[in-house]
Amino acid sequence: MTAPSTAPAPPSRGGRWIRHWDPENETFWNETGEKIARRNLFFSVLSEHIGFSVWTLWSVLVLFMGPEYGLTPADKFMLTSMVTLVGAVVRVPYTFAVAIFGGRNWTVISASLLLIPTIAAFTVMEPGTSFSTFLLIGLLAGVGGGNFASSMTNINAFFPLRKKGWALGLNAGGGNIGVPVIQLIALAIIGAGGGPRLLLGIYIPLIVVAAALAWLFMDNLENVKNDTGAARDAAKDAHTWIMSFLYIGTFGSFIGYSFAFGQVLTNQFGRTPLQAAYVTFIGPLLGSLIRPVGGWLADRYGGARISLWNYVGMGVATAVLIGASMQKSLALFTVAFVVLFVLSGLGNGSTFKMIPGIFQAKARAKGLTGEAAASYGRRLSGASMGLIGAVGALGGVGINLAFRQSFLSYGSGTGAFVAFLAYYGVCFTVTWAVYLRRSAARSQVVASAEAKPQLSYAEV
Repeated sequence: MTAPSTAPAPPSRGGRWIRHWDPENETFWNETGEKIARRNLFFSVLSEHIGFSVWTLWSVLVLFMGPEYGLTPADKFMLTSMVTLVGAVVRVPYTFAVAIFGGRNWTVISASLLLIPTIAAFTVMEPGTSFSTFLLIGLLAGVGGGNFASSMTNINAFFPLRKKGWALGLNAGGGNIGVPVIQLIALAIIGAGGGPRLLLGIYIPLIVVAAALAWLFMDNLENVKNDTGAARDAAKDAHTWIMSFLYIGTFGSFIGYSFAFGQVLTNQFGRTPLQAAYVTFIGPLLGSLIRPVGGWLADRYGGARISLWNYVGMGVATAVLIGASMQKSLALFTVAFVVLFVLSGLGNGSTFKMIPGIFQAKARAKGLTGEAAASYGRRLSGASMGLIGAVGALGGVGINLAFRQSFLSYGSGTGAFVAFLAYYGVCFTVTWAVYLRRSAARSQVVASAEAKPQLSYAEV
């Protein structure tokens, strides 16, 4: 349906609330909406970036924790696993907080909450602190993982469907870069002979700046109302759980490997913390930078198609890792791991782009058009993103626990990589069977007699 040629009245921003928002109207978007959306995107990325850094804080803190801390490799993998777990769980309430408080208001609150785990870690980070204390303080850092869910839900509402892949990819990629940035800062501190408290001291003022800028420059959208029915409907939809499964393979890999890469290098290849820090940031950095490219490719060629072949690439890279691990080839292992990071980032962008496309396709199959279709798609895709993001992050928990068990059983990460290879194979099969196979597209339960004959989930 062609968008009206006239734009609605400019949005009111009384109290930083915008009362009217219609990004699917091209005139509105070109004259008013795009500038506002881009401004909110920029400051959302900044806050989410700091959130990712705080969430993955312990992936670098464990590198500072030498024998004097009394922690075993299994203890460190357990610590990072639990931090990842909390970050996954809090994504669900963070998703719906946007509708309750407003996107700008919740960004300020969620950014400010990052001060709690950072100051707490600053207080206890010294030899002699018990493992249980480190574990408790580490769990607090999990709140940083929730910023992703609220940020993605908020930005999803600002952009039109045709721009979502790029916008969501840029938002998430900019946030993901928080992982390599904190690793780079840690590298500089370790190289200079500094301690972990210096790292924590750098981030405390940055958190305050991110919260202040969100307060000054972001907006709330009044038409994003709290809708518990949307959460219920999203949870009942099979595609929410299918996409959760696929997102485990991409984002679960990215965040899990981000936590584990340095520990694998130190435990399996005998690298010192400084030697490990020299390379651990490269994979997360490239994986973060390429995420918007994955979204852009999905906009252009379809998220399902890009995701399908991305899983093939991840499987090949994992097979190379298994061979390099067995041959004890550090160079090949490092290169293959970085490639796997890049592919996980590319897949993050393509799989997340599929979500609004799926629910928009369902709206069209129901005979909805124009704003009715757009509203239906926003409602369910926004609600499902929190659930999908939470389940996907649980993949990071599984990866760290798999590495822990593999090192306990075999003394290396090879066993874990075999399990990951099998998972990527299943992801490939599910993507093809549900979203690309022609007979599957024809038999979708959402199809109806009134639906357009050419409608297919291969379009997502």
